[in-house]
Amino acid sequence: MTRPDASRREFLKRSSALSLAGSAAPWALNLAAIGEAAAQSAGDYKALVCVFFYGGNDHGNTLVPFDAPTHASYAALRGGLATPLAALGPTALAPALALANGRQYALAPELAALKPVFDAGRLGVLLNVGPLVVPTSKAQYAARSVPLPPKLFSHNDQQSVWQASNPEGALSGWGGRIGDLFAAGNGQSTFTAVSVAGNAIYLSGRSAVQYQVTSNGSVPINGIGNTLYGSSAAAQALRSLITSAPGANLFEREHARVVQRSIDAHGALGTALAGQAPLATVFPATPLAGQLAMVARMIAARNPLGARRQVFFVSIGGFDNHDNLATDHPALLAQVGPALAAFDAATIELGVSSQVTTFTASDFGRTLSSNGDGSDHGWGSFHFAFGGAVRGQRFHGQAPVPGNDGPDDVGQGRMLPTMAVDQLAATLATWMGVGASDLASVVPGIGNFSARDIGLFA
Repeated sequence: MTRPDASRREFLKRSSALSLAGSAAPWALNLAAIGEAAAQSAGDYKALVCVFFYGGNDHGNTLVPFDAPTHASYAALRGGLATPLAALGPTALAPALALANGRQYALAPELAALKPVFDAGRLGVLLNVGPLVVPTSKAQYAARSVPLPPKLFSHNDQQSVWQASNPEGALSGWGGRIGDLFAAGNGQSTFTAVSVAGNAIYLSGRSAVQYQVTSNGSVPINGIGNTLYGSSAAAQALRSLITSAPGANLFEREHARVVQRSIDAHGALGTALAGQAPLATVFPATPLAGQLAMVARMIAARNPLGARRQVFFVSIGGFDNHDNLATDHPALLAQVGPALAAFDAATIELGVSSQVTTFTASDFGRTLSSNGDGSDHGWGSFHFAFGGAVRGQRFHGQAPVPGNDGPDDVGQGRMLPTMAVDQLAATLATWMGVGASDLASVVPGIGNFSARDIGLFA
């Protein structure tokens, strides 16, 4: 059960704090007011979960062409890295709406656990999605006649562009900006934007602060438990020292406030998680699955936490496969498939499948052309979105044509995206409940695209 009285207290406390912001106060207060207004329409629960593949996932061996002509073109570019057509039969996808020109795709064999999710209509495939500033043709790219994403093919910058719509140095991400609008509707705003994978710009808001946990739960502050050096008095003295700020120094007071918030959140989360029955769903013993299991546990605890809207971030690294692609990439996908399938099963067990949408993301796609032992940095990519609300068992976007210097190729099999990350972000934000008038505050560049909805939801 949500607690509107607690939400109002959060809003009033924030407004009081922002009154000290001087010339920045009008903007900050306006943002808080927008968030409070959005929160009032968020009477049910929804969660958005980003699964980020750090390093640039090789999309060509994640979703593989299955029709014979396209597979032949793909294999010609990939050489010995190509997944053989004969290995793809068990994971071939039969969409509810067939692609044009007889195009077909299959999941990598290591992603077999996701095929039942697709067949059940809960998983959709995003075709050729990547950062764009404006809709861009191959001719416009070649002539540099339209603005392009900054620092293409750079890991750090493209990770940031995916997560924040800005290169490295961005101050907020679009997941955090969604959190800005809904934090006031949560009983405890601390649990609005939650990372189980360390710091991520995706979850940084203009006012929302990401809360970081581990696969085992919140991280306690050492030394303030029962005893310190065997002394309960020493533990209490340390607690008092780091949470009290009687002086006038602004930094001292802020440090004490942040520490106290951490202590309070640790206690609240621990109590909420302890009050939930263990999940029957069995998660694999892998780091990614452990992160997703913690997300599932926090979703199970949404009522005692007073959560109505939450944005989560989990990740897995190791995808920069310039070398050893044929061995390293399948091993990574063998972790991804079972972990995502288990999380899907957990949302069904919790009765929130239609209230939780999960999507994958990565720095960029990779070259379809082989460098001999791997693939190099690319641009557009294939990704997945799943959940009970997703229009699953179908492909979203335009199927690219693989080929050297083909219509979708800007060099070495690098795909020119036909679906912008901004369009995906706007679609997900709208599903979360962000209104049309607030959409530009979450995705500032969405005005450059006439289509703001990719049709991912019914």
